[in-house]
Amino acid sequence: MKTTPMKLAQRSLWGLSIGDAFGETFFGKEAAVLERIANRALQPGEWLFTDDTVQGIGVVNTLHACGHIDQDYLAQELACNYQLDDYRGYGGTAHSIMKSIAAGEPWQTVSKAVFDGMGSAGNGAAMRSGPIGAWFAGQPAMTVRQAQLAAEVTHAHQEAIAGAIAVALAACICAEARVNATALSATTFFDFVYHHLPESDLKYKIRKAATLPVSYDIRTVVSILGNGTLLTAADTVPFALWCAAHHLSDYEHALWTAISGLGDRDTIAAIVGSIVVLYADDNTVPEEWITHTEKTETSVFYKSTP
Repeated sequence: MKTTPMKLAQRSLWGLSIGDAFGETFFGKEAAVLERIANRALQPGEWLFTDDTVQGIGVVNTLHACGHIDQDYLAQELACNYQLDDYRGYGGTAHSIMKSIAAGEPWQTVSKAVFDGMGSAGNGAAMRSGPIGAWFAGQPAMTVRQAQLAAEVTHAHQEAIAGAIAVALAACICAEARVNATALSATTFFDFVYHHLPESDLKYKIRKAATLPVSYDIRTVVSILGNGTLLTAADTVPFALWCAAHHLSDYEHALWTAISGLGDRDTIAAIVGSIVVLYADDNTVPEEWITHTEKTETSVFYKSTP
């Protein structure tokens, strides 16, 4: 079966949604959460995805409708899906941005107005960026540009834009390796992202991430890279890429590693899932996780067809 940009983007969204929903089930008292992680104890019942996935759906809907990131179209997708269900874990700034766009304010004004005109440096643009890199597999320059366009709709801060680009690039190289059936190492993965990433503080934090071996205790890695507790791209994306880089062939292992860092675990798991699923085999995605997770394709947010 021929692999198309749409199928790759849908696959990234699938991995994003499972990671997001899985990560969301691991909030609570830290001792209890760590015990569940140690015992690989899953939460029973349906796992609902959060705004990470809802915004990822908006990206995929936009790519399907336009073939590229049309910023006005994406802004309306994000705002309309927000209005369909605003109880999906949106942060305070995201609530403000989505409400303003839905009310008819230009996204250009809204995006730049927050945080005293500096724009948001948050991780919200990065968490939805994987499907962009999947769609533009083998086209790093296009991936950079399209990820920037998608980020700007809600995140005007350069570090947030860099985070979105980094995630898209990571997805881009994984999707290319999948299409061409080529092996991909952690070193090649990091080199690709670093080489194509625009100058930013986050770029050099990713360079640092590339030097941390997989043998390091997860607490040490988190102390160096962060774990999303600050909800910024710089505090989230480097750790997410470290988790992905060292577990490219095993979706399940990548996701357990992602949540073991605690912090913003649904977003980190969403980012890791959107990347690793593009390279890893289907059999590394546990069937039980698939069954538990709310389905994107039957949700009210989803418009795309194969």
